[in-house]
Amino acid sequence: MVGLMPMMPAATTAQLEDLRARLRATRWPDSPEEVGWEMGADVDYLRELVAYWADGFDWRKQESALDRFDHVRHNGIHAVHQRGHGPAPLPLILCHGWPDSFWRYTKVIPLLADPGAHGGDPADAFDVVVPDMPGYGYSERPAQPLNSIDVANLWAALMSDLGHRHFAAAGGDIGSHVARYLALDHPERVVAVHRTDAGIPIFTGDPATLTAEEGDFLRGAAAWGAREGAYGMMHRTKPQTAAVGLNDSPAGLAAWIVEKMRAWSDCGGDIERRFTRDEILTNLTIYWLTGTIGSSMRMYRANANIPPAQLERRVEVPSGFMIFPADLVRPPRAWLDRTANTVRVTEAAAGGHFAAFEEPEAYAAELREFFRPYRTGA
Repeated sequence: MVGLMPMMPAATTAQLEDLRARLRATRWPDSPEEVGWEMGADVDYLRELVAYWADGFDWRKQESALDRFDHVRHNGIHAVHQRGHGPAPLPLILCHGWPDSFWRYTKVIPLLADPGAHGGDPADAFDVVVPDMPGYGYSERPAQPLNSIDVANLWAALMSDLGHRHFAAAGGDIGSHVARYLALDHPERVVAVHRTDAGIPIFTGDPATLTAEEGDFLRGAAAWGAREGAYGMMHRTKPQTAAVGLNDSPAGLAAWIVEKMRAWSDCGGDIERRFTRDEILTNLTIYWLTGTIGSSMRMYRANANIPPAQLERRVEVPSGFMIFPADLVRPPRAWLDRTANTVRVTEAAAGGHFAAFEEPEAYAAELREFFRPYRTGA
């Protein structure tokens, strides 16, 4: 049985007092003059953020806002299950990535579940399911790291237990991989799949078969990995080493995550163009209260052991992509056609890696339109 949760597990007063004490006691490192974000997290910015986290941020207000959703718990998995307001809502599972949780989709859940209340057509309503992956958010931490294939199988079972035999799937980042494996391994159930990226490309075939644009894409992805991928190498190889510090120091946790939120979003170098301080700290506080930074990083290690043959499988379920201008690596249409039965590609005008949070209206409109032909018989 799926258990209803009237609200998320509430933080205790002792937890919040401990968090504030740790923030106030941060031992800050030195920093070269005027280095800014060039060498990683900007210490001057973090000082301001941490001061606000300790003495200005109201977690209880954010907790109450998150409690407006309908929460469920089943087999150790926490999820939002927001029923749609419309004549025949299409079940839709939204798959998040790192470094976040169900938080990634909190702005679009109302737009998708109740489009009529937000200027849309009630016929486009979805029954929205947003689970926290195992080891993320309020889901239990697995005893051993799970990979994206494992999580896709869990999500298929979860959707059955929620009463959804056929459903749509969408995701980004690691969630893009999970949505992809839902389509690959459960094609009889997934009516269509939508993704905001095609992942870091894997290709072991003859380079002569690649188009010029695909070759540029592969080289660009490799260059991005060399320039920006140190975090991923740590996650894939020695996540427990970093977890000791990040799980003990909220300021360290902020440095690890906020630097990525800035670098991967369409913020032009100013993170607060895309995320308010309360939004940033809500994401961070979920990580802190649940103690899931280590378990979330370990998933990279599990995914690194997925055989290349799995990574190169082609998705035959109808696939759509919305590509955002500030995302990490931007695949060309030829690559999308090579790797999936691509029926729609939308080039977004703005937004980055956290697309559903950065551009919720555009993302919601895209999902409504893309999935519209696949509602019959779902």
